Amino acid sequence: MMASDEKLLKQKALPEWQMQELREAFDLFDTDGSGMIETKELQVALRALGFDSKKDKVRKMIADIDLDGSGTIDFNEFVEMMTGKMGDRDSPEELSRVFKLFDDDETGKITFHNLKRVARELGENMTDDELREMINRADVDGDGEDREEFVRIMTYK
Repeated sequence: MMASDEKLLKQKALPEWQMQELREAFDLFDTDGSGMIETKELQVALRALGFDSKKDKVRKMIADIDLDGSGTIDFNEFVEMMTGKMGDRDSPEELSRVFKLFDDDETGKITFHNLKRVARELGENMTDDELREMINRADVDGDGEDREEFVRIMTYK
């Protein structure tokens, strides 16, 4: 964990594992490794997840999150955005929709292969070990991350 992440962890009173999850999510969006999420990167990620990715809407999203006016989202701004939403989690309908985006083979589970496909669609070059670790964190019973496990991870406060 980076020193700035540790400082943010203390400020936000987040468990270390949750800060690590946020870092991994940020890194998925930051496909060029610049340490910033730019308009193009957010557009690609939103499109891969099935959301509206029109350039003007993406720019507005960034402007709403961009606290320092840089035109990009840095990790601190990303954490602010995500922790602001943690108390106001997505509806069960929205979580079901997101789960179905991962579970494209309709097995009722998010498997390693599902996660690998989404990472590839996002342009993320994660190792198989990194992807397996993400699944293992959520998959309590070892049979793939089911909807209940997905909702538990997504609604953790």
